[in-house]
Amino acid sequence: MLTAAYTGDSTITVSEAEAQPPAPGQVQIRVAYVGLCGTDLHILHGSMDARVRTPLVFGHEMSGTIAALGDGVTGFAVGDPVTVMPLDWDGTCPACRAGNTHVCQNLDFIGIDSPGALQAYWNVPARVVVPLPVGVALRDAALVEPVAVAVHDVRRSEVAPGEKAVVIGGGPIGVLIATVARAFGAEVAVIELDANRRAQVADLGFATLDPREVDQVAWVEEWTGRAGADVVFEVSGAASAVLGATSLAKVRGTLVVVAIHPTPREIDLQRVFWRELRILGARVYERTDFERAAELVADGTIPADLLITQVVPLAETRAAFDDLEAGRAMKVLVDVQAGQPRTDAAA
Repeated sequence: MLTAAYTGDSTITVSEAEAQPPAPGQVQIRVAYVGLCGTDLHILHGSMDARVRTPLVFGHEMSGTIAALGDGVTGFAVGDPVTVMPLDWDGTCPACRAGNTHVCQNLDFIGIDSPGALQAYWNVPARVVVPLPVGVALRDAALVEPVAVAVHDVRRSEVAPGEKAVVIGGGPIGVLIATVARAFGAEVAVIELDANRRAQVADLGFATLDPREVDQVAWVEEWTGRAGADVVFEVSGAASAVLGATSLAKVRGTLVVVAIHPTPREIDLQRVFWRELRILGARVYERTDFERAAELVADGTIPADLLITQVVPLAETRAAFDDLEAGRAMKVLVDVQAGQPRTDAAA
């Protein structure tokens, strides 16, 4: 089978490997599609070299079907459509004992800390496998993992029906947060610099603004009747966005920090004090978020056709990253089976 691995120095190597049977307690998945995301870009840029071991077959946004079951695995059958919640926790650390297993202090994020989905056949612990609803297309189901991120972020925010939310950053996760928040009953506006992305967001029915052309504080004040937004999601990862985010929130409003910031950022603590703001971190997801995400993809709430702008074979994974980074695509999927050796593709 063909695999795509990060081998250091911004290099992705496509090579052949032999599929291994699943060990006891594992499920073997015939991978269909893998989504590429910002975390994968961080890996490619070398920003996570202190954490990953190369060569790393990466990828954690995926869909596929069960190909084989290891000894002792029950509740699944060969051919079942599935995705994977790529978190494997130890169950013994203080976070796990407190019930926060998704942020285990010794977390194995599968696809980063251990091999991921950019391979034709992928063996994972059965406990991280999530069944897909009947009838959902495998292409669309590759969005379940990033949708689960959005579901977790919105749940953390506690945004209520009728409230107003501002999303800073109109990339894939920002769009998904906006979509999920709307599904939860909120009215949503998206702040985005890139004109192409703003157009895509507007096509989804969201209010949009470019803070270089419009005073974002004044715009939000007018939009909210001078109150400020109930919730602000910082998804851009930009230092200037963090500094300005607190000015958009109402008295006792909530700022949810979603983006991964590589360095410490300045924040307006005077505003936090003055308006009694609440600042929340939101990292990954829980099982309930994954299950809700699968439902949202299956029922069409998530606009998969608009979000998925490019599908490429495994051999073109590196070029796909170039398109993603240059803003030429919203969400790129890798069709893992395309171009596989005939015996693998037909298995």
